[in-house]
Amino acid sequence: MKIFSAAQIKRADLYTVENEPVSSLGLMERAAESCVRFLTAKFKENHTFSVFCGNGNNGGDGFAIARLLYQKGSDVNVFVDENNPHFTPDAKWNFDRIKEMFGISVVDFMEDETFDFSANTVIIDALFGTGLNRKLEGKIGELVVQLNKLSFPKISVDIPSGLLADIVPAEDSIIFKTDHTLSFQFWKKAFLHPESGIFCGKIHVLDIGLSPEFINKEPTHNFVIDEGLIHQIFKFRDDFSHKGTYGKTAIVAGSLGKMGAAVLATQSAMKSGSGITFTLAPKCGYEILQTTCPEAMYLFGGENYISHFEIDSDSTMGIGPGLGSDPETEHTFLDFLKNFRKPLVLDADALNILSKNQDNIKLIPQHSVITPHPKEFERLFGKTENSFDRLDLALKKSKEFGIFIVLKDHHTQIITPEGEVYYNITGNSGMAKGGSGDVLLGIITSLLAQYYSPLNAAIFGIWLHGKAGDFAAEKHSKEAMLPSDLIHELETVFKLLNERV
Repeated sequence: MKIFSAAQIKRADLYTVENEPVSSLGLMERAAESCVRFLTAKFKENHTFSVFCGNGNNGGDGFAIARLLYQKGSDVNVFVDENNPHFTPDAKWNFDRIKEMFGISVVDFMEDETFDFSANTVIIDALFGTGLNRKLEGKIGELVVQLNKLSFPKISVDIPSGLLADIVPAEDSIIFKTDHTLSFQFWKKAFLHPESGIFCGKIHVLDIGLSPEFINKEPTHNFVIDEGLIHQIFKFRDDFSHKGTYGKTAIVAGSLGKMGAAVLATQSAMKSGSGITFTLAPKCGYEILQTTCPEAMYLFGGENYISHFEIDSDSTMGIGPGLGSDPETEHTFLDFLKNFRKPLVLDADALNILSKNQDNIKLIPQHSVITPHPKEFERLFGKTENSFDRLDLALKKSKEFGIFIVLKDHHTQIITPEGEVYYNITGNSGMAKGGSGDVLLGIITSLLAQYYSPLNAAIFGIWLHGKAGDFAAEKHSKEAMLPSDLIHELETVFKLLNERV
């Protein structure tokens, strides 16, 4: 799914009105209807909806929502700055309809300092939409601060009021903190970064029928990884195939005391479809690997630490989990990279070794995939102020070195040398545990070995990892789930994919 900027969304609205059989009022009605369908499904018991409306088109959406809810039998109160003359035409039309309905209470929130809400209240935020380009101040800012203190369920229409769609919010910004955001047609960049996403609650993307022609033609460099994209990428297995069809995966991992990382990476590679899997590890992990991963073949890499890289040239390599920082390992790894040109996957200690000298980064083969968490990224490329700046730096470094950067976060980003960004929306906080990254390396390396392109291996691997994590959380809880549970749940994800032939 494409991610559009606020300016592009505005153009999408205008294009739809100019080229489709729908007026701007009709489009507003569609948006309101989609919100009301969500609200009536979510809040099935008797609730009072308190709808806070601005004077722009987001407020117009709110007025239309209030009218439709009332017509369906709900108790509705509307809060608005009645004396502000600057209503947009569509907002004014919908507000006038509200004033004609005797059953809806209209309150001027600029006049009333306090509000008397019933215990079953649901607060709907329709104050400001994606057109906002300034911080909230004065009375309206005070109103949002007051609403944020209330414990009632909160719903934002399109975007939380005060949040800018495309940039990091200032530290002193006043922003409505919602439980659910009902976003029209698209994800927005602000939903996907930690500094701004904390205000958004659960995101629900509602189809309001914006022009498919505009959406298809309008260029963007930002995307959300959705199931439609995954179904385009996923390769069904050929009945007339053999193990060689699905490639050779070589995991280079482990050191004394860190063999669990090698086990997790090896198991996840095998459970992701690898035809033949090798693990190059020190001898101290031989029995552990042979016991826990009997399907994988062991390659001797040293005694307690890896001291040499002797692997078949046709293998696809994933290097780093539990590798350690023994000087001999570092020297051997860097020497190996000087003469290796195939794309590979690097994580964990492999990245830490590279970060010790900026010249080391130039050794990474073109089109390789690196999977740093924020601290590893910082050690590699430098410190940034926030996740938006970190993404900008990642875009620069991806292009400079010709590599794919998988920047791990709540919504992990895949950055391409061509300047594209793919955001993942699977996964959960239960995956924030040591070992999850080792599982991810095994998955991506396995997919790369199966002849997925580096980009598709990264996209599909990140999505698989998160989807398995969601199943694990459902089964075990976020607190109790383990990285090894992700490996077990990969079969659940693949079963679902194969059922959709």
